[in-house]
Amino acid sequence: MFERDKEELRSLGVPIEVGNMDPLFDDEPGYRIPPDRFALPDVSLEADEAAVIGLATRVWEHARLAEATTEAVRKLTALGVPLDVSALDIAQPRLSADEPSFDVFWEATQERCPVEFDYRRPGEDTSTTRHLQPWGVVRYSGRWYAVGFDTDRGEERVFRLSRVQGEARRAGKPGSYDVPPGTDVRATAHRLAPAPTSERATVLVRAGAGLALRRNAESVEVGVPGPDDASAWDRLLVSRSGPGLADELLGYGADVRVEEPAELRDRIVERLAAVVGAGTGEARA
Repeated sequence: MFERDKEELRSLGVPIEVGNMDPLFDDEPGYRIPPDRFALPDVSLEADEAAVIGLATRVWEHARLAEATTEAVRKLTALGVPLDVSALDIAQPRLSADEPSFDVFWEATQERCPVEFDYRRPGEDTSTTRHLQPWGVVRYSGRWYAVGFDTDRGEERVFRLSRVQGEARRAGKPGSYDVPPGTDVRATAHRLAPAPTSERATVLVRAGAGLALRRNAESVEVGVPGPDDASAWDRLLVSRSGPGLADELLGYGADVRVEEPAELRDRIVERLAAVVGAGTGEARA
């Protein structure tokens, strides 16, 4: 295991030296990583650069990645980097990764490890086992895709993570392949993934809320009648590519009310009712 770990470190570019540890005594030779050849320089960020990292803590809702960005902010703050996270309240970005297979593909991409998984294509009742050398994980049109080399087909392919059945599995050793030089993972996903669809909706938004909705709205009508008199309301016409509009509107809670289309409103009501029903069931148990 020690020899394996040394080789893995060397493959990552970590310099390992062999020699005596104590310059004053003739002790047994050992292994060490020279700090002067591997240590990173002191972190020096401008205020706007630090703000980008702080913004990442608000973007990622996925547990593992949110933990990583939060830890980065904590370390920067300890180093004295000026970072006022509360000043970022004006931005309300959200990026979730609810697919169960997301972690496996994300880690396999970082480690260049092949993945095996069962995949069901649209319109098919059964799934097939696929083998992929993942180059990257990309969000496109509101969905997550794994981009890479399909070893079964012998060509580059994209796979929508929400169509992966069961658990994805590692099918090889880390570092067992290389991403082709010059590969643009995002451009590959845009070229191979299905064309995006858009969804439009008319929504009532409480005054002072829904900043992201307002920023990208096609039109805004202020001071319209709303579902309650606790505050003023505005009417917005919004559109989104992909299936994420319902998720986005649900995130605003009672500050947003869908007027049309009725199908979108019914979908949101159905999901809210399911949450209430699940909570009631837990309470009874």
